Amino acid sequence: MTTPIALSNAISLAPKQADQAGLKKAAQQFEAVFLRQMISSMRSASLGEDILGSSASDQFRDMSDARTADSMAEKGALGIAEMLMKQFVPQVGKTDDPLAPATLSKGLTASVVKTDK
Repeated sequence: MTTPIALSNAISLAPKQADQAGLKKAAQQFEAVFLRQMISSMRSASLGEDILGSSASDQFRDMSDARTADSMAEKGALGIAEMLMKQFVPQVGKTDDPLAPATLSKGLTASVVKTDK
């Protein structure tokens, strides 16, 4: 049998820092992928063939574009990662585990303790 007991003050209302850091990294990676696709689409809209073009220069350009996209995502150039963080940070702390501590209003945490009755 489980009984909800033991209300205690929570140290922080924010989700776990590790979860939040992982979410931030995933959001930045998503923004980087989006930027890579956008830059790739811009490159494919060329007006003609490159006079000095070769497969090596195309490969170098692709690597350069990927690094540019990563750098832009780290700086939050489009703000996609920030919007994802705003949307998903409130959901990071939620869990379906009934035995996990639940955060209540005013910094109180409820925990469930099993008893052998």
